[in-house]
Amino acid sequence: MTSQDLIALEDKHGAHNYHPLPVVLSKGEGAYVWDVEGKRYFDFLSAYSAVNQGHCHPKIISALNEQAATLTLTSRAFHNDVLGQFEKYITELFGYDKVLPMNTGVEGGETANKLARKWGYLKKGIEDNKARILFAKGNFWGRTLAAISSSDDPVSYKGFGPYMPGYDLIPYNDLEALETDLKDPNVCAFMVEPIQGEAGVVVPDEGYLAGVRQLCTKYNVLFIADEVQTGIARTGKMLATDYEDARPDVLILGKALSGGVFPVSAVLADDEVMLCIKPGEHGSTFGGNPLACRVAQAALEVVVEEKLADNAQRLGHVFRRELQNMDSDMITAVRGKGLLNAIVIKPKNGKEAWDVCLKLRDNGLLAKPTHGDIIRFAPPLVITESQLMECVDIIKKTLQSF
Repeated sequence: MTSQDLIALEDKHGAHNYHPLPVVLSKGEGAYVWDVEGKRYFDFLSAYSAVNQGHCHPKIISALNEQAATLTLTSRAFHNDVLGQFEKYITELFGYDKVLPMNTGVEGGETANKLARKWGYLKKGIEDNKARILFAKGNFWGRTLAAISSSDDPVSYKGFGPYMPGYDLIPYNDLEALETDLKDPNVCAFMVEPIQGEAGVVVPDEGYLAGVRQLCTKYNVLFIADEVQTGIARTGKMLATDYEDARPDVLILGKALSGGVFPVSAVLADDEVMLCIKPGEHGSTFGGNPLACRVAQAALEVVVEEKLADNAQRLGHVFRRELQNMDSDMITAVRGKGLLNAIVIKPKNGKEAWDVCLKLRDNGLLAKPTHGDIIRFAPPLVITESQLMECVDIIKKTLQSF
């Protein structure tokens, strides 16, 4: 079947809840993907940073195959022989007492919210059903009812009310606004992305995250870092919060936690917070399954062994320098950290960011707009400098064509 045949099939039989770039992919390896006609592309989205280790990394695929042939699921009704080993590895790697494994990033966010509320009632002494959680404007952590209840994007929330109570929004990158709200003793947590991804790779001022940490400590409020997209080496360090003295009380990981091979997410916290949840109060049939645990540990080992954070750090500087030096009046801003970057596009001759992405596709590079005028560039972290420079040439050639 051709690409058009397959797109038509999806359009007829699938829900219309996505608007994909018109390309049908059938194979991936490293930084490359191929469509059903055999054309090769550089992947500059990495499944929204889920494929940091590159497509079909042999070590991760090997772990998947070995475990899949042995034991895939027991549920948490029983112990399995992989979960404890994975829990030891990930808690020691990130420096927390405990981990609660889930499946998707949004489940990780839901888990962190429940954990924060429970902690607020048990430890902070908040009156039942009065706990508040603060979020930053422009946030995005999924599309469940809870997640959209914390959103200020009408595309996410409009038409799906009523909304979750106890959620409040404050400006991003604004410590004064945060402190004002933290003075309310009913606030149990502030959940924030260290860099706002879906909002268009919005990087806060230096010192913001350290300030969040200090204020949350001052007012006895949990600092929840949503590192689902920024974590696992994407920004040039293992965690984006590692750039400052900003260790979160609750850390949410997902996406690249499995290298894009299997849905895995995790919430990490110390005993004082994590042990607030008792048996029967939270869980998931698939959470902590042996297949996911083997895949996630292999995925993390790849990041460490191949020094992918260092590669992201080094090549991120190169990439932003090249973007900033491009002679194009369509680029009005370049921002990012590590290999999580974005450009803001000014329309030209009626052509917008979507049109730029279509032309990038024609020239062999896949990226996707967000919020209409922003193009996010996030290649797999295994990309080499020569590959990156080839991509810079594609971007330059594409922009010049307008």
